[in-house]
Amino acid sequence: MAVTRTARGTTKGHRSMSTSVRRCVRAMLACCTGLALTATALQGNALAAPQESQPPAEDPFYKPPSPLPDGKPGDIIRSRPSVFTMDPIGKAPYGGVKSWQVLYRSESVQGVPIAVSGSVLVPDKPWTGGGQRPLVSYTVGTRGLGDSCAPSYTLTQGIDYEELFIADALGKGWAVTVTDMEGLGTPGQHTYEVGGSQGKAVLNMARAAQRLPDAGLGAGPVAVWGYSQGGTSAGWAAELAASYAPELQLKGVVAGGVPADLLAVGKKLDGSAFVALMFMAAVGYDAAYPELKLGGYLNDRGRELLKKAENICLLSLDGASTLIDTSFKKISDYTASDPLATPEWQRRLNANKLGSTAPGVPVFQGQAALDEIIPAEQAETLRRAWCAKGANVTWKSYPLAEHVLGILQSEPDAIAFLTDRFAGKPAQGNCAA
Repeated sequence: MAVTRTARGTTKGHRSMSTSVRRCVRAMLACCTGLALTATALQGNALAAPQESQPPAEDPFYKPPSPLPDGKPGDIIRSRPSVFTMDPIGKAPYGGVKSWQVLYRSESVQGVPIAVSGSVLVPDKPWTGGGQRPLVSYTVGTRGLGDSCAPSYTLTQGIDYEELFIADALGKGWAVTVTDMEGLGTPGQHTYEVGGSQGKAVLNMARAAQRLPDAGLGAGPVAVWGYSQGGTSAGWAAELAASYAPELQLKGVVAGGVPADLLAVGKKLDGSAFVALMFMAAVGYDAAYPELKLGGYLNDRGRELLKKAENICLLSLDGASTLIDTSFKKISDYTASDPLATPEWQRRLNANKLGSTAPGVPVFQGQAALDEIIPAEQAETLRRAWCAKGANVTWKSYPLAEHVLGILQSEPDAIAFLTDRFAGKPAQGNCAA
């Protein structure tokens, strides 16, 4: 495994943490299906701990005005200072970083204006790399469907399983944004794995950060980085950027463990230990496309699961029990007829299939060869589709990695790729290989 970097801004004791211990901590943090536990990282040089914040469902900040105020995608509806912490006990702020929560305008997959919540994180230390401070729009992996899973909340609680990856980006001096995506935090059902919505949320999150006066970012260089569900979001941001957000100075995209074709992923998950992820995607698509009428396909057992899953977070006791209860079940156990076999569902799933548009910026695409959740074959199909359309793709397969090890092993490559893009170095790509 490649050597992972140590996040900056921590105490002296943390900076001296050995690489092997660091890997172990990350192995617990990085599971993009939400199954990992988070670690305690107390900040000895931190400010006083903040007051306890409310979960999104109880916090008026997350409830948008109705109707939404006039504006354009990326406009900020409201913002407030926040805290980024890796201390789940004392909530001590992570040293040397300013943080804000924002509610901003985005659009649904069908182009309807919506409000989405998210976080903006900016290092205190002045940027010395030349030009304006770079911005990374970080796209998170699977959290669940409940509002309390929203990363803008979990990042304030020290319980976010990707916090060390975010800290590594901050340690490079980059600003970082993290979108909650549609319906995660804000009212309404999370449109889980609906790529068109997720890609817009990522690009509009970057816009919102650059329009936040207190962040002081301006229209500097931007990159996108995500894995698993975050890989879907990153891939869609890459495909949409040129037409949807051409003013962003997008320099590169990292998309790892990408669920590019949900029909192919669904076939892999049906009857597997992770079949719950397929059920979550069905809920997400039903929310995005009400005409799909998921409830009409379910039997009594399926309706019970739907009611239970609508507000579930995988990093919880209820989430863990649901994963266990559904393990190795099949879609036929919960349905009277298979929605995935219908033209209506196939049309919507195919409309959110990646590969129809060549990204206009260099892309690093990493894939664990032994991934038990995201089939490597459909990721390779995406790579070939992008390459055939003339995209600049750097592909790397990790031969001894499954899903979790995939993000751990790809993280140093992701950091290096983005460092070179922000430095203006050309990406060589390996489509011809």
